[in-house]
Amino acid sequence: MLVPLTRAKFEQLIPIIATAAQYKYCWGKSANFLFRLLISLVSVAILFLIEQAFQDFAWLFVLIGTVSGFYWLWGPVFWASLRNLESRRYRYSAFWRGQVLDVYISEELVGKAQENVNKRGELVIVENRERRLNLEVGDETGFLTQLQVPLKRSHQAIVRGEWAEMLVMSERPDMSRIAKVSDIFLPELNLWVSDYPYLRRDLFVDISHQLGNAPEGDRQKKKKKRYERDPGYGANRSRRPPRRDDDW
Repeated sequence: MLVPLTRAKFEQLIPIIATAAQYKYCWGKSANFLFRLLISLVSVAILFLIEQAFQDFAWLFVLIGTVSGFYWLWGPVFWASLRNLESRRYRYSAFWRGQVLDVYISEELVGKAQENVNKRGELVIVENRERRLNLEVGDETGFLTQLQVPLKRSHQAIVRGEWAEMLVMSERPDMSRIAKVSDIFLPELNLWVSDYPYLRRDLFVDISHQLGNAPEGDRQKKKKKRYERDPGYGANRSRRPPRRDDDW
């Protein structure tokens, strides 16, 4: 199911200014906050030294220094807004509904491997790995895409056959080639699967309700049919390494 959206609706779903969820995402961990705080302090110190040499423009340096000093606070808004603008550059968008075709867990290397020396003086390579959920969705037209996100406890409820919804973006009015997809909403579980939260989720859920969900009977028939073909249906286990190909 593919329902084209107006430009106005698309811009409501992905606003220019960061949402609260996007701000929280870009806020990052304590290390990210400390890095932004360091940038703020260094910027203020440099501007203070420059201001001593150009007293006539003291008011300007005070203004710039004030803005720079609060970079730790407004930085996440700036970076989230840039990500939103990158998505809004696509001219066409549509509401997409399909099904979960596959779901499995993998372990991915996070960052660079570190080299340490153990007590015996031997060089040991330490790899920082993270468990991730791989969600593959598609529809009857043959469209297929995959999303990989950090694993959460709530992901345990996801099984193959669940209905999946998301926003798709393209440069073509007929949406014949999808250039970008958003986070995925699973309406039967009322669950979002995402890394960066692209959408205004309340508005997207309203659109989903307006378009109507698939009848309960159809959902159960599809799940039963899929189970009969695959006795392992519904098992969230690591089945294969995640695909990295984004060419749809």
